[in-house]
Amino acid sequence: MIRPEYLIEKLREEGIDCFAGVPDSLLKNICAYITDHFDARHNIIAANEGTAIGIAAGHYLATGQPACVYMQNSGEGNIINPLASLTDPEVYNIPVLLLIGWRGRPGVHDEPQHVKQGKVTTGLLNTMGINFDVLSKDEDKAGKQIAKAVAALKNKEVYALVIEKDTFEDYKLQNVEHNDLAMSREEAIQTVAAALGERDCIVSTTGMISRELFEYRAAMNQGHERDFLTVGSMGHASQIALGIAMAQPERRVWCFDGDGAAIMHMGSMAIVASKEPRNLVHVVFNNGAHDSVGGQPTVGLKIDLPAVAKAVGYKATVSVDNKADLVSALKGIGDGPILLEVKVKKGNRKDLGRPTTTPIQNKEALMQFLKK
Repeated sequence: MIRPEYLIEKLREEGIDCFAGVPDSLLKNICAYITDHFDARHNIIAANEGTAIGIAAGHYLATGQPACVYMQNSGEGNIINPLASLTDPEVYNIPVLLLIGWRGRPGVHDEPQHVKQGKVTTGLLNTMGINFDVLSKDEDKAGKQIAKAVAALKNKEVYALVIEKDTFEDYKLQNVEHNDLAMSREEAIQTVAAALGERDCIVSTTGMISRELFEYRAAMNQGHERDFLTVGSMGHASQIALGIAMAQPERRVWCFDGDGAAIMHMGSMAIVASKEPRNLVHVVFNNGAHDSVGGQPTVGLKIDLPAVAKAVGYKATVSVDNKADLVSALKGIGDGPILLEVKVKKGNRKDLGRPTTTPIQNKEALMQFLKK
């Protein structure tokens, strides 16, 4: 295995000292090392992977030095446009180093949402004309691959290092941002789910939120047919919820979102507001962290999400940070679109399980429920 500091210090020796991206579980040790050793000007956790490419391009324009963009392979879709129309040799010819976590690599067991992405990870790079290496787990071999990548960057190329599971040694984040909030996300999810009507349905975002909702239903001996667990497609849950809400205006639809997901495609809030769905409640469980991939910080607790929602046209907004206020807010839910921000502490149960139904089973059960 490779020491995280080995890779990062090799890059720093070559003048690569600016990092941007979206944290990934396979890169959590690297991301933690970067967080501890680079200031906020040199490590920017971006809204999404495409915007990270923009940051890298700006850094190159200002300094003449390439930047490094880190991401899970699920983020490849977000980078295709800026790679093709910004950094490409036929456009601005801007070098960028990509670190891509290879979830769902063929032959390695992973969750359903990563299977297809794993199959097409290297194919997408080939299609985009981006040279790459799968980073070796041996430091000597990895060193040669890093040198090859640096040479490509000096030739103004975009180059990718694809990262397999268990490539890096453990590194624990030292500069951990804590909040002093009392309510856990799981308690908040249970409180909201318990307040729903019999015909209400939920669209929950990827990561811990969907897992905690699934376990709540199981603990209460309830079925899962009212919940659409968006196990992938980070940032798109609110639009799935909007699609259901527009098609069935007499049914209340709840979107269980996370702060990182809501920020990733924040423009979606403007579309929700513009369609004025009276039956849509957008709940953002905000802990200021990408909790599912190592707890790296978001700007969720540093910005005013309700003010954003109000500015784009949500009919009402509420922000709570304790269970009593949450219960009170749920009793006063009126016509939407409504943004309900629930501020919660970081972390989750260590024994938290995963959904035991497949995505297709989940989809079919929800569709049957929506026929009622």
